[in-house]
Amino acid sequence: MTADKRIVLSSDHAAIDLRQAVATHVAAKGWEVVDIGPTTPESTHYPKHGRAAAERVASGDCALGIILCGTGQGIMMAANKVPGIRCGVCSDTFSAAMIRQHNDANMLSLGARVVGEGLALEIVDAFLDAEFEGGRHALRVDMIEAETHPAE
Repeated sequence: MTADKRIVLSSDHAAIDLRQAVATHVAAKGWEVVDIGPTTPESTHYPKHGRAAAERVASGDCALGIILCGTGQGIMMAANKVPGIRCGVCSDTFSAAMIRQHNDANMLSLGARVVGEGLALEIVDAFLDAEFEGGRHALRVDMIEAETHPAE
């Protein structure tokens, strides 16, 4: 399968069960899932898992990524340190669609202690089904990537 249908998943120990449910769901939608763990419930550090997944997306090995921790916040912050990554944490379907449509997000972060499995899968669907709209949003995404702001 090509990288455009490959998605990386990772989490910390707090989100293993939800990550596995998301992996099953995404695979059923036709994606090749690259699940980089962890697989055991011992305490682990979300920054290393967020960065590892983000590096797979930034390198082009995977088209998209989904990462999870207790709130989704910390692992998202770690992923966004990797150049080329635009990751948003979402707890509703509207935001999940908008980060793809307006921000060209290439990663989604979920909080396993914030959303239940049913809602998480709906959020994942909204994220995967949305496409970047380009147009006026492209300039803003370019600004994010360049970390600069044009003169007003």
